[in-house]
Amino acid sequence: MARPDEEFFIFRSGELTLGVRSEHVREVTRMGPLTPLPRSPSFLLGVVGHRGEVMPLIDLLRFLGQGESKPTSRSRFFVSDCNGHVVGFLADQVIGLRRIFVADKMPAPSGAASTQEFLDGIVQSRELGTLNLLHLPRVVASARQKSVAR
Repeated sequence: MARPDEEFFIFRSGELTLGVRSEHVREVTRMGPLTPLPRSPSFLLGVVGHRGEVMPLIDLLRFLGQGESKPTSRSRFFVSDCNGHVVGFLADQVIGLRRIFVADKMPAPSGAASTQEFLDGIVQSRELGTLNLLHLPRVVASARQKSVAR
């Protein structure tokens, strides 16, 4: 009998290995010119144009309070479409798609209060170590709320 699994897009940001459900990821692309936005939250790096769309670019490390990413010529970002909102997320390294068994997902540790609300769970992987599974719609909704509230 097949074990139920889900497909996740896996990437690294700083020291964190993160995963988001693949259905929320439209594509991965190289960094283009970034336009900073005055008076925006620190996690909002600015806006970036891609295929005729202008979208906000979010640094998940800053958003989760885990440091900050430094965009370089090797940086990539992935384009997410969550609840009709198109957002770019910076990734230091793209690992790719992986299938994760639902039974292998553990709840997020309660100690990580600032990030816990955005986690779908964690998985211990021989290949990748601790994999933090993000609930991307919650991240996008919170980022939008924090950006509008300013």
